[in-house]
Amino acid sequence: MTALRLLSVVAGALLLSACASQPKPLQGGYVEALTPHAAVQGEHTGAMVRWGGRIVQVEPRTDATCFEMIATRLTATGRPYWASDDTNGRFIACRAGFYDPAVFEVNREVTFTGRIAGYDSRRVGEYDYRFPRVEADVVYLWPKRERVDVITRPAPWPWWGYW
Repeated sequence: MTALRLLSVVAGALLLSACASQPKPLQGGYVEALTPHAAVQGEHTGAMVRWGGRIVQVEPRTDATCFEMIATRLTATGRPYWASDDTNGRFIACRAGFYDPAVFEVNREVTFTGRIAGYDSRRVGEYDYRFPRVEADVVYLWPKRERVDVITRPAPWPWWGYW
């Protein structure tokens, strides 16, 4: 009987861990400690990264599409963590092909995997900013987050009483 319990606990743990895994295109070994902010402090050209965040701007070009991103840390599933003050700098990710700016709109969450191909200097307002440029292998657009109103306790209906 104890072997059956142990087997059911192990099976349950495996099922739960499968639910929290990353999408297949985002799996792999990456330098997790290297953020875009840290990448501009040194020279990290060629490093494999998995970065994500919110779209600031999409630039379709003749041979590729480039995304200017505000980087955030990633959750265990690889999805960008959504918090307005949790930023890790900015980066540019480019991928061959056309990605429609109507779909990849401002503030959508995207995760990229690829190599740092160099650095670009651009202006953010009046400030000269050094962007790490990622040559992306994967562009993973996350579904929009739906707003959910959470009710912690029911309304005080007469037949429910008060707590």
